[in-house]
Amino acid sequence: MNKTISIVPAQNQQEHAEINSCAEAEPYALRVIGDSMAPEFLDGHIIIVDPAMAPAHGAYVVIDYQGETTFRQFVVENNRKYLKAVNDAYPAVEMVEKYSIRGVVVQRAGRRRKDHKHYY
Repeated sequence: MNKTISIVPAQNQQEHAEINSCAEAEPYALRVIGDSMAPEFLDGHIIIVDPAMAPAHGAYVVIDYQGETTFRQFVVENNRKYLKAVNDAYPAVEMVEKYSIRGVVVQRAGRRRKDHKHYY
């Protein structure tokens, strides 16, 4: 028996996605891309983000800043706020403009069970 499976090109995916499929305060998953957060978060790791949590000093956050959404560590020193990559090859950025925290990372799920880690 032959079955046909529709394939949606990447550029058209948004047309078919449910925009409001999750409530705003529900945790969601993201895949880490790149090495800016290595070695704590490797390329391909899955992170669970809780948009209802408020960030504390040292928390890992998903944040909108300077027109981009990024994943960094939220650092507060001497009443100044910074976005810091774990990988020292990427510079810390002082947050002097408006920003929006999308959520706090509460869990990392790697490719193996031993790679799973909770952050809360």
